[in-house]
Amino acid sequence: MSSNDNNNKEVPFLTAMISGGLAGTSVDVALFPIDTIKTRLQSPQGFLAAGGFRGIYQGLGAAAVGSAPGAALFFSVYEHLKPRVLRIQQSIGFGNESTSHMISACCGETAACLVRVPTEVVKGRMQTATDAAKKMGLVDTIKLVLNEKHGTSSFNFTGGLYRGYGITLMREIPFALIQFPLYEKFKILVGDWQQYPSTPVQGAACGSVSGGIAAAITTPLDVLKTRLMLGVDKSGIPYKNAIDVFQRTVSEEGMSALLHGIQPRVMWISIGGFVFFGTYEGFKSFLS
Repeated sequence: MSSNDNNNKEVPFLTAMISGGLAGTSVDVALFPIDTIKTRLQSPQGFLAAGGFRGIYQGLGAAAVGSAPGAALFFSVYEHLKPRVLRIQQSIGFGNESTSHMISACCGETAACLVRVPTEVVKGRMQTATDAAKKMGLVDTIKLVLNEKHGTSSFNFTGGLYRGYGITLMREIPFALIQFPLYEKFKILVGDWQQYPSTPVQGAACGSVSGGIAAAITTPLDVLKTRLMLGVDKSGIPYKNAIDVFQRTVSEEGMSALLHGIQPRVMWISIGGFVFFGTYEGFKSFLS
């Protein structure tokens, strides 16, 4: 079997779900301090006012609870759709593998964001809470966010849990469109070069490189997402939507503010990509 055929074979749903869940938890817990630093750098309060290097594990509970189901949901959808989308493409005479990876990754991200967005909203609030009155546990923070008003009255029962869902999709879909075709292509190139499928460690390296590239390119969208989820600017004035965040950020801090946190974001996703894809490929190989 060629590396290309191996790359496109169907992965059982349960295998993808378990492997993705374990991989997501491993990365989010192990690299949580870097994520906290990135979030505080992007906060409209400024890094030091948002907490600096103090309490860098604030919000770890939210990340631990949400990472497994979010990653499991993504890979379940991604691996399930990938061969099916390719077969549909081939049936109409368009068998481009990169396109099938893009479509499957976008669908996976859309599904995963149903879990990821509430997790990031709660986690972000806990990471940037600085005074004793604001520092609350996971349950109290969830209650506070649920009591917020956001969106239409039809969805008020979710409070502010889905604040930033749209901008998160605007970040995740371009990220996936860049990362996953590169990831899959790098694995094929490695397999073709060595004449056998890439190993989990090689897959981890491919994930690390592709993730770092995608992270750098999508940092401005990540800044907008972070600020919209935090809800208010440094003066406590609420953000209305992503356009409002963009206009106020650029007018008050300049275009360079859209690159705040790029270094820890690229480092976090590059290191995280190695751990994440290494864990995912390892468990997928083991369970298969």
